[in-house]
Amino acid sequence: MSEKYTAPVQKIWSLLNEVYDPEIPVLSVIDLGIILDVTHAYEITEITITPTYSGCPAMDAISMDIRLKLLENGFKNIKVTSVLSPVWTTDSMSEEGKRKLNEYGIAPPQRMSEESQLPHCPQCNSADTKLLSQFGSTSCKALFQCNDCKEPFDQFKCH
Repeated sequence: MSEKYTAPVQKIWSLLNEVYDPEIPVLSVIDLGIILDVTHAYEITEITITPTYSGCPAMDAISMDIRLKLLENGFKNIKVTSVLSPVWTTDSMSEEGKRKLNEYGIAPPQRMSEESQLPHCPQCNSADTKLLSQFGSTSCKALFQCNDCKEPFDQFKCH
């Protein structure tokens, strides 16, 4: 592919790192791993995204934020396409994103091999935690409580 098309794609990927999840504002769409593809040809830019959950209410806001970020930076013909396949999993998240989640106070998802273990408290790092509800502040999180510091916290559900 000619440099005429690769340079804009690199710039777009960089700009997408500045578009944040409205429900978890410390995570960019890159951290989340919901960007599947970026193309730019003949002055048309297409971004392909996938939701973390089917019917995720944040996807409309994310699509709008992607469009606005690209418009602010000189891209004009923008198409954001949402697809359900391939299915997003928490393995799509970056390690940096998982670290940011923990620092923000949300326990990151665990690998499938660790799923039977309860998450560590993101406040005090205690392993002595308990599940309060499979449903947290959003549909992609479960609610836990630390038995040591007594703080409630969300964990990003693994799927």
